[in-house]
Amino acid sequence: MSKAPDFIVHNEGDTVGVVVVENATAGKELTGWIMASDRTITLAALADIPLGHKIAVKPMAVGDTVIKYDHDIGRAIEAIPAGAYIHAHNIKTKRW
Repeated sequence: MSKAPDFIVHNEGDTVGVVVVENATAGKELTGWIMASDRTITLAALADIPLGHKIAVKPMAVGDTVIKYDHDIGRAIEAIPAGAYIHAHNIKTKRW
């Protein structure tokens, strides 16, 4: 990888990555590093995404399982396009 990544994804099956820069702003093309396969991907951020927060790396439909670091972290409560900011407004835990 020639430049530091804007977000990190652990595994190919993950549906979200974690933003590791402070300037992930709407419309900016972000570079992601998939650690398990040492592969890079690019996505346009659809919203401003704060440092340490999640970005969708794959589109998700309502009810789809959200996978981060190879773990189920909840379900999508609305359709989520790749590049979207992922937070409590569009995913919920499956516990309740």
